[in-house]
Amino acid sequence: MKKKSKTLTSLDEFIDENFGKRGNPKREKFEAGYENFKIGFMLQAARYEKGMTQEELALKVGTTKSYISKIENDIKEVRLSTLKKIVELGLGGKLLLSIEM
Repeated sequence: MKKKSKTLTSLDEFIDENFGKRGNPKREKFEAGYENFKIGFMLQAARYEKGMTQEELALKVGTTKSYISKIENDIKEVRLSTLKKIVELGLGGKLLLSIEM
């Protein structure tokens, strides 16, 4: 049995060490970027689950394949109204939002 390495850190610890604690401007910039990445990843995963191509999704929503690609690859930020349209009209899902304090 291998001993646990004392140099291993959790992801949270790694982020704290490299970007500072929450509230730090560098950390907040990192967190905002991560949220955009996560949205694109979740859209891509939902599209795969539906067995759709980017082009098929774009046609259902009334946009272009390249726009869907840019959202999924975190090249372009998506407006909330467009995200709702992609999720509900394009993927047949429901967009849920929350606010944490």
